[in-house]
Amino acid sequence: MGDIRDAGPEDLLAPVLRQVRAGNGFEEALEQILQVLRLGLVPPGERLPAERELAERLGVSRVTLREVLKVLQDEGLLESRRGRYGGTFVLGRPGGAPADGSGDALRRRAGTVDVEDTLRFREVLEVGAAGLCAAEGLDGEGAERLRAALAATHDAPLADYRRLDTMLHLTLAELSGSPSLAAQYAAVRAAVNDLLDRIPLLVRNLEHSQQQHTALVDAVLAGDAEAARAVMREHCAGTAALLRGFLA
Repeated sequence: MGDIRDAGPEDLLAPVLRQVRAGNGFEEALEQILQVLRLGLVPPGERLPAERELAERLGVSRVTLREVLKVLQDEGLLESRRGRYGGTFVLGRPGGAPADGSGDALRRRAGTVDVEDTLRFREVLEVGAAGLCAAEGLDGEGAERLRAALAATHDAPLADYRRLDTMLHLTLAELSGSPSLAAQYAAVRAAVNDLLDRIPLLVRNLEHSQQQHTALVDAVLAGDAEAARAVMREHCAGTAALLRGFLA
């Protein structure tokens, strides 16, 4: 079985990166790479895919892509390194917590988020994606990707858990077959992660989430759309309860 933790960055970014529309290539490419950074899909210290790979996935010229990367380097989010092991490396997440750990930046950013609207929209998209995947069925490759995404979350170090949890949900959204749903989910998940960054990782909650993840994947692979929607709805409700409890 494949392990998502062993996959290259280009595999992990599939749910987020897409061909940009003509006319706004620079702006949309910048938006998508920022989304990759906000979601933590490429952690600080890790390298982005090669320029050629990124340009092809986004459907932009390498000149445009370099302009985008330069902006993010100027913002202190990326670093370009030369040499045999060079490339573009991630330094941090947009609006991440300050080095002193005070969390003021996170509090200010989360304060601009409409928590209830974000949680409702997230539930609609997640429940819909789960139902679509189960009802339509997944081919062999899709089923393997979902299993690998689930396996990656098992016994994941706490420092990696949120990123791998995000990848599991993004994979399900992408496998729904609706690029629009996947794109909207990536955006709302970034907002949810901004909120989750403000609360502690609770081992009891993570254990429960893992049980729900397993039940969800089982229902999807069994083609039980009703069960998949029910598990996902309960899963979203649990996250919402924690966020309301800590952030109210």
